[in-house]
Amino acid sequence: MHTTDPIADFLTRIRNAVKAKKKFVDIPSSKMKISLAEILKNNNFIKDYNVVEDDKQNVLRVHLQYVNGAPSITGIRRISTPGLKRYVSKEKLPRVLNGLGIAVLSTPKGLLSDKQAKREAVGGEVICHVW
Repeated sequence: MHTTDPIADFLTRIRNAVKAKKKFVDIPSSKMKISLAEILKNNNFIKDYNVVEDDKQNVLRVHLQYVNGAPSITGIRRISTPGLKRYVSKEKLPRVLNGLGIAVLSTPKGLLSDKQAKREAVGGEVICHVW
């Protein structure tokens, strides 16, 4: 299966897996998705992730996190799409649910959460919001 927007596919697979109360979800791996998983892990939205070696393409296995049966991810939304890129300057970094959620940005310094981007004083493309 070839998707035109692999990041939207990544977010949708996580969203669906959380709804189905799965322990983990397997997603075709890429450097960008691994960076995205790293940010989700660092912000306690997922328990962990690892790359499972496969014959044709490596698979990124994301281990979902639940607290008292409730998922750590209550919402996940794609902001910038291939058809409509959304960029922000470092002065206009988004705040997700008054700081309860995170925005993930693609910056010149790699993928960063909104808080890291603020610290590094960089803007970039808003990939998604997670809360």
